[in-house]
Amino acid sequence: MGLRLPMVLPSGLWAATRRLDRLAAGALLGAAMAMAAPAAAQSGARGAPAESTASANSASQADPASPADSADSADSADSADSAAGPPVLPYRPSVSSPAQLPAPGQLELELGGLASCGGGERRASLPYTLKLAFNEEWGVLLGGEAWVSDREPGAPRLRGAGDTLLVLKRAWNMGEGSALGLELGAKVPTARDGIGSGRADYSANGIVSRDFGSVHMDANLNLTRLGGTEPGMGRMQTGASASFSLPLDGKWGVTAELAGTRRSGAGRSAQLLLAAAYSPDPRMTIDFGLARGLTGAAPDWQFFSGIVLPLAKIW
Repeated sequence: MGLRLPMVLPSGLWAATRRLDRLAAGALLGAAMAMAAPAAAQSGARGAPAESTASANSASQADPASPADSADSADSADSADSAAGPPVLPYRPSVSSPAQLPAPGQLELELGGLASCGGGERRASLPYTLKLAFNEEWGVLLGGEAWVSDREPGAPRLRGAGDTLLVLKRAWNMGEGSALGLELGAKVPTARDGIGSGRADYSANGIVSRDFGSVHMDANLNLTRLGGTEPGMGRMQTGASASFSLPLDGKWGVTAELAGTRRSGAGRSAQLLLAAAYSPDPRMTIDFGLARGLTGAAPDWQFFSGIVLPLAKIW
C-alpha cells in the first residue's frame, strides 16, 4: 500500500513521495510474483502426473479391446477354416491303405497317372478312387482305372477303361494315431478283354496304422480270390505291404514302402516305392514318385503322380 500525504505539501516533496509510492508498489508486486512462481511450479509438477495418469487410464481403457479384437480375429479364422471344410486323407500313392477313414460326409477324389515298363511291356493308366465315410467307423470306396494303354511284345496296343473296384471299409480308431481297419472288396470286370481278366475278384485286407513319433506306418495284409487265372496257377493270392511316411514341414512329406504278392504257380513280386507329397493347402495333396521292381514278376520301373482333393460336402 502506498503512502498518502496531505495535499498541503510542497510540489517537489509531493513528486518525491509519488515516486516512492510507485517504487514500493513495484517491490510488493515483484515479491508477490516471486512467491507465486514456486507454487505454480509445484502445481505444474502435480498436474503432469495427472495428465500421464489420464493418458494411462485412456490406454488401459483401450487395451481391453485388443484381446477382444484378437478373439474376434481368431473366431473369424476358425469360422473360415470351418467353412472351408476338413482336410483330406490321402490313400495314394502307396500300395498300403491307412486304417483311418476320411472326414464323414466329405466325398474325396484321388486321381493320378501311372506308367510302368518291364520285360518289353509298356503300360500307362489313369487310376482313380472315390472315398466317402458314413461316420468314423464305416465308409465305402469306388476305384479303378479310368483309362489304360497296354502294349505287349508282338501284340497290338490295347486301349480302354479298366476294371472297377468296390470296397466296404470298417475302421477302429485306437487313439494317438493308432487304428485298425478291414476292407472287403469286389472287382467288377468292366475292362475289355486283354486289359482285364474278364472275371470278378474278391478280396479282404487287414490294416494296422500306428505313429512312431513323427513317423506314420500303414501295414496291410490281404488275401484275394482271383476269378480268372491261367492254367497251372492258383486262384488265391496273398499280398503284404508296409509304408512309412515322414512329414518334413507343414507342407512337404516323404514316403517309403515295401510291397509284394505271392501266388502258387506264379513268381513272387516285390517292389520298393519312394514318393514325395506336397500339400499347398490342407484340402489338397499332390504326390509324385517311383517304384523299382525287386523281382522278375514285378515291373522294372513305375513312375507316378497324382492329386487328392475334396469334391463335395454331402452332409
